[in-house]
Amino acid sequence: MIPVAALADLPVGEGVRVAADVPIAVFRTGEGDEGSVYAIDDICTHQRASLSDGWVEDAMVECPLHSVCFDLRTGQPDSLLTRIPVRTHQVVVLDGFVYVCPSVEFATATVSPSGGGTSGIEVA
Repeated sequence: MIPVAALADLPVGEGVRVAADVPIAVFRTGEGDEGSVYAIDDICTHQRASLSDGWVEDAMVECPLHSVCFDLRTGQPDSLLTRIPVRTHQVVVLDGFVYVCPSVEFATATVSPSGGGTSGIEVA
């Protein structure tokens, strides 16, 4: 587990970048019991921007370089600019401190022969 910060120190609606083999972005949405903490890979799969610098609304983060939003719960993008999701990570809160358990599995994408473009991408 990678220590991140005390839950009370995580800013609501903003991202925090965590150093790991692949940088991880941690987001806190909402206050108290109403809020949740999410962790995803910090690098956008469209233009390699830092998602921790993005704008957060509900459980989505918008890349700071363009309009692609990623679901913080699933890593799925909402745009045709990329169909490649970002990897999500498990978050654990123990005694008021936030930890991230990095996932080993990466989201992968392949282009099907009939697709010929982003419409033929299948996420495995």
